[in-house]
Amino acid sequence: MTQVCGNSKIAGCSFSVHPMCNDFQDMIMTSLQQTDTSKVWMKTDHVTTTVRGRLEHVFDVAKAVFHHTAVTGVHAAFQGTFSIGCPGDPTGDVYLDETSNVMNRNTAAVKQAVTAKFSLYPLGGGKYMETIYEKIERMREQGISVTPAHYSTRLEGDIHDIFHGLENVFKETEAGGSSHTVMTVSISANSPSKKEEEE
Repeated sequence: MTQVCGNSKIAGCSFSVHPMCNDFQDMIMTSLQQTDTSKVWMKTDHVTTTVRGRLEHVFDVAKAVFHHTAVTGVHAAFQGTFSIGCPGDPTGDVYLDETSNVMNRNTAAVKQAVTAKFSLYPLGGGKYMETIYEKIERMREQGISVTPAHYSTRLEGDIHDIFHGLENVFKETEAGGSSHTVMTVSISANSPSKKEEEE
């Protein structure tokens, strides 16, 4: 079967949020309800929530859902896979007509410390290593702690700064000529092991 590549610029993310508490189901559903998803296509099943749309809205929604969970103070984890490009997603093209103004700015006033790891995969060529190094250096300038890790890069800082940095490196890698770009992200908030390290 031949895979036909379109030129759709729709981005997507399949993610899971894991609050470490007894009422995790209610907490996840509340976080989804508190997030403005009017500019993305979204579907939640028993494994993940998938959002599709303009790149900025995909990152905005993913961050907002996790932020609403993390600010409760519970130990929470986020696992997500972001993707853009070939194979395209023409069925979601309608969401590309949305304006670029993000809808969840109300979360910006509330800081939340997180630790993250990400791995970037430019599957369609392009110049990307210089872009990755440049954006990582930009993250450091914004106060994010950046350290190498096996198979990934480790980030520590505020959730807003980290998601902004991840969005930039993802966007610039795609703009650098990668026809299909994938990024995996793992984020932890309020981890007991993090508190033990600090003590």
